[in-house]
Amino acid sequence: MSKYDDASWHYGGDFPEGLVEKNGATHTGMFINWCIDKGLASKELLEDSQEEIEQLKHRKITGAEFVMDAMDGKFSEYDLNAMGNAFAEDYYKDETDFGNKFSSFADDYVNLFDAKAEENDYEYETFYHIEDTYENYDLMKQIIDYRFEEWKEYRGVN
Repeated sequence: MSKYDDASWHYGGDFPEGLVEKNGATHTGMFINWCIDKGLASKELLEDSQEEIEQLKHRKITGAEFVMDAMDGKFSEYDLNAMGNAFAEDYYKDETDFGNKFSSFADDYVNLFDAKAEENDYEYETFYHIEDTYENYDLMKQIIDYRFEEWKEYRGVN
């Protein structure tokens, strides 16, 4: 099984004091939320987490809350369908040909929120201090949408 991310890799390591563990899943939550919105989730995830997905779609919970509660903080190939996994392999993972040519999810995430902070004369203390909000998800969603279109062209996918 290929695991893309695990919140414990983040909050179990060099994690800032005073932050809740959920902050280790903010970035993953934004990506999985986008995947669910785009119909890239696996049948298993859709079946196993029906109630939570409804809450996610109605913005009653955030992507990070979904990852922590419905996915036990873990994001793997079992959570996505074939197209979702193909995209995640090229975009979510670091150091891929696609990521090197265009950008990776982590680079887009950091660059977007660094730019947002700079515009507001602010600086995030760490990657984990980025707020888990739908305002931020909506910003990141635009970037992922753009990368997904680039990726489909790159891979010759309709």
